[in-house]
Amino acid sequence: MTMTMSGTMSGGKTDVLISVSEAKLHYKVGGALAAMRGKSTVVKAVDGVSFDIRHGESIGLLGESGCGKTSMGRLLLKLEPMTGGSVHFDGYDLSTLTKAQLRDFRSRAQLIFQNPFDAINPRFSIRATLAEPLENAGIAKSEREGLIIKALELVKLPHPLSFLDRYPHQLSGGQLQRVVMARALILQPQFVVADEPVSMLDVSVRAGVLNVFRDVRDRLGLTAIYISHDLALVRYVCERTIVMYLGRVMEDGRTEDIVREPLHPYTKALVAAVPVPHTDQSHAPLPIGRGAPDPRNPPSGCVFRDRCPAAHERCAAEVPQPKHVGDRLVACHLY
Repeated sequence: MTMTMSGTMSGGKTDVLISVSEAKLHYKVGGALAAMRGKSTVVKAVDGVSFDIRHGESIGLLGESGCGKTSMGRLLLKLEPMTGGSVHFDGYDLSTLTKAQLRDFRSRAQLIFQNPFDAINPRFSIRATLAEPLENAGIAKSEREGLIIKALELVKLPHPLSFLDRYPHQLSGGQLQRVVMARALILQPQFVVADEPVSMLDVSVRAGVLNVFRDVRDRLGLTAIYISHDLALVRYVCERTIVMYLGRVMEDGRTEDIVREPLHPYTKALVAAVPVPHTDQSHAPLPIGRGAPDPRNPPSGCVFRDRCPAAHERCAAEVPQPKHVGDRLVACHLY
């Protein structure tokens, strides 16, 4: 890792852009009063997760609500303090960044928010919304208008000049999500985390926004994390998928392989839960039992064992470590 004279990040050439090693993010819950009484508990949102992301790779983080995928995304963007482990970006440890390096990192790694209506200040015009990151990055005023228009063109917002003086309430959900994408891309980042960016949109406009995401990713050579509970969407936009459950990685491999032949019992349940397009076609019962456990008190050993139809004594006593099964990593004692 080399450093420029300004102290900003300037990583050496390597295939791996992001390296995550035994990352942990634990939250204390119960409030100050519970802590004083010694009754506060800990939720292990991310608990010992490791993986690498290569330059230009597009990865889906998949799992039910509460599985830790959004928390993992926030760790990758240094939006949460780590409880343990490490995240390296371009060879540099995110926990040791100086102020100058952090400023540079913020321009190279961006977040596309889930809810476009909450992601933008309703009092800002679209021009002001997109000018803000340029101002923060020290871009001259004379250059900002041109960059704003280019960003809106990049996300295929038609007639971008007509949107500059509008306000968020004057745009549709699909238009506003494209503005959110334009704001994330206006500084030409290397890495983007998209946190369920179409979940708040009507089904009729989702395909258009997803197509824009794929096109921009390919044109700019972006490294991307796409967070979702929807396997069909992850399959459409990601070449590789990491399946998470209660803060741990269950399976990691090529998306097509995971969809066609899931190995982990939890992944099998996610694939089985994908809606069937034909109304006269019956669905077999999901191959798992009961609902997700309380994350404040997860099962011992394998966190999925109390829902797993293949669980046995070892699952309760020992946490399964990810192991290679062909080209995939699977954390299950069956392998």
